[in-house]
Amino acid sequence: MTGNPLPAIEMRNLSKRYGNNQVLRSIDLCIQPGQIIGYIGPNGAGKSTTVRILAGLDGDYEGEAIVAGVDVKNDPLAVKKMIGYVPEVSELYDTLTPLEFLDFVGSLHEMPGKVIAERSRKMLNFFGLSPNLNDRMDTFSKGMRQKVLLVSGLMHNPKILFLDEPLSGLDANSVILVKELLNRLAAEGKTVFYCSHMMDVVEKISNRIVLLHKGTVFAEGRFDELKERYGDTLENIFSKLTGSTDFSTKASEFLTSFED
Repeated sequence: MTGNPLPAIEMRNLSKRYGNNQVLRSIDLCIQPGQIIGYIGPNGAGKSTTVRILAGLDGDYEGEAIVAGVDVKNDPLAVKKMIGYVPEVSELYDTLTPLEFLDFVGSLHEMPGKVIAERSRKMLNFFGLSPNLNDRMDTFSKGMRQKVLLVSGLMHNPKILFLDEPLSGLDANSVILVKELLNRLAAEGKTVFYCSHMMDVVEKISNRIVLLHKGTVFAEGRFDELKERYGDTLENIFSKLTGSTDFSTKASEFLTSFED
């Protein structure tokens, strides 16, 4: 008889400060394998900071961050080997082609060259980039760059995937593709930690939603639980809990700027 699997992600009293600005305030979360976590919140709530800590990119924090049983602060390199990470801003070497960039990323993960080449072509084809395999990426649109970034985060088949606004710049068909892909990955037991402002996508794909506000967990649960508790769509739940309401009045106030 096997025991319960290790949590994919654990945060225990996780706190982070930038100077006098307290960004995260005692976050406690336990996330099991195979879940898609929708991690949402207003700008400045601490979403990207949380992801950077969990991905081993920021070791200056208090509390504990544990990924697949590994303490991130003690062994960030081991964590980086296990995870895929897609940041909000496309960090690419623009003078390289997609194949050259992915060859570099694959070599960092110690993947065999043949596997890198075959997998890169298949994954880029999935996103419709076959005609651009040998084009320099400084000629790419934002959406094309985002597709390459998604492939770079997935090509080594990570067990845990951190996505920070992964659909930025993607066209409607690509958004549908990524949503289906994330569902398939979760069905295979992979964990997806998904930060986004796109409430409709979070609502549809997440097994569990965590609302972060002013560095604290304001609410969490399945969407149906949140809807029963607070009512309405995730977008309206978000607005109610963060105090952002009466958008019609605010829009009218903005339009008065055009009045002489």
